[in-house]
Amino acid sequence: MKRALSLAAKGKGRTSPNPMVGAVIVKNGQIVGEAYHRRSGEPHAEILALHQAGPQARGAVLYVTLEPCCHTRKRTPPCVPFLIQSGLARICVAMVDPNPQVSGRGLQQLKHAKVPVSVGVCELDARHLNEVYAYWITTGRPLVVLKGAMTLDGKIATATNESHWITGERARQDVHRLRNQMDAILVGVGTVIADDPELSARGRTMTNRRVGRQPVRVVLDSRLRIPSHAKVLQWVGEQPTILCTTTQAPLPKIQHYRKRGIQVWVLPRHAGRVSLKACLSRLGKEGLTSVLIEGGGTLNATALQQGLVNRVRLYMAPMLLGGQDAMGLIGGQSPKKLDRARPLADCQLKKLGNDWLVTGTIDPRK
Repeated sequence: MKRALSLAAKGKGRTSPNPMVGAVIVKNGQIVGEAYHRRSGEPHAEILALHQAGPQARGAVLYVTLEPCCHTRKRTPPCVPFLIQSGLARICVAMVDPNPQVSGRGLQQLKHAKVPVSVGVCELDARHLNEVYAYWITTGRPLVVLKGAMTLDGKIATATNESHWITGERARQDVHRLRNQMDAILVGVGTVIADDPELSARGRTMTNRRVGRQPVRVVLDSRLRIPSHAKVLQWVGEQPTILCTTTQAPLPKIQHYRKRGIQVWVLPRHAGRVSLKACLSRLGKEGLTSVLIEGGGTLNATALQQGLVNRVRLYMAPMLLGGQDAMGLIGGQSPKKLDRARPLADCQLKKLGNDWLVTGTIDPRK
């Protein structure tokens, strides 16, 4: 099963909205077939492993990281019938699929066909591997990661909005690897106006532009104040951009951007701005399972206050900026009591060149 999990991880950032799945077929102590799900719409890991094993699959044992699918509401046929026909002697499954369309039904069909099945081997590892998929399938919303680059005293920009570059090359390379694995990047229009970011995954040297899979760019802009020449509005054929606005936006502007091939969503308002909850719900309905927030202090504060952040990823440079007029990672009003602070769990610290990366998870119920 460890081998199957290792194979499944190769699909990270490529299979959405499907889960990552690895499969290994063993006969007489030898691997006769193995595969992983490469991307949505392509054959599943179990089917690829069966094809590789061929006739040797009969009487063999299949190790698979997720319950085999049995439903037909997708682009590929269900795996369970093929597994039953293959003559496998036993199937070992790491975890039950949280998808209500499966959720034990695949296992029931296998058992009904007299195929011995065991469940739970390396289950914790399997759950960790597919926590993004599980969160999306159970909540309908993408898992949200809040990313920030800051000084040791929590400043993300000077009073004059200078922020390039707080962190060094190694940290910035890590951000591009992260972007490459996320379904979407979300910012507020203030960040677009101030920094004009491209929000793409770029190459190792930072001069190779737009390398590999690109995340969908999402901009919250209640009045469509975004400059028409903004970089996030370029290359929409290869990297889509979604402008999330409200009824406050002029209709001619909405029509203008839609004619340029840019998606414009008119969403409900919250406190005069685009409702972040409504935005995330809509992204989830569109099959986007993970979102990276790369906004300023105002957006960060809104996301945290509304309990919409699942993880934080903070890149810290060994410098102190100081000053109450410098921009902090989290804007808005500070809570009056320490017990209102957001605790982080599972914190980890990693050195990246001269910088430090702090990661942690947030319980949205706290």
